[in-house]
Amino acid sequence: MAESAMWYVVHTYSGYENKVATNLEKMVENRRLQDMIMEIKIPTETVVEVKDNKSKEVERKIFPGYVLVKMIMTDETWYIVRNIRGVTGFVGTAQKPVPLTSEEIDALGVEVKEIRVNYGVGDNVRITDGPIADFIGVVEKLDTDHGKVTVKVSMFGRETSAELELSQVTLLDD
Repeated sequence: MAESAMWYVVHTYSGYENKVATNLEKMVENRRLQDMIMEIKIPTETVVEVKDNKSKEVERKIFPGYVLVKMIMTDETWYIVRNIRGVTGFVGTAQKPVPLTSEEIDALGVEVKEIRVNYGVGDNVRITDGPIADFIGVVEKLDTDHGKVTVKVSMFGRETSAELELSQVTLLDD
């Protein structure tokens, strides 16, 4: 079976998200299912709450009543997750859970993709895509968290900075 793991959304009773995640993690460990159920996440965000003129950071669930599970869907894994106390079902039809698309996964920020580039600040690069493709410039700033690079290019005798996607730039071979 060469199925790959997908992210599924599990619906829980409100307030049971942590309990469901903990119980599912224990079940995976006890039954040695780490190769079938890989990750369990409860998407949270840190927000600042002001109460009695005091502000404090608190972690809040982005989707109360839901737990994200990266798993290979089989009859056995479906049954195990479905029967964890507090789980009401999967998002999808009763018979067929629907996995998240890669666009949904990216939008949710569920999986952190590490971006590596072979150039750094001060390196000479060639712009490979976009309106100023084939221009050569110098990397001024690198923002891998947001997938951006700022390149200084000489256009019409003037230095101009351009913000580009990391993939639009390649290291210039000396």
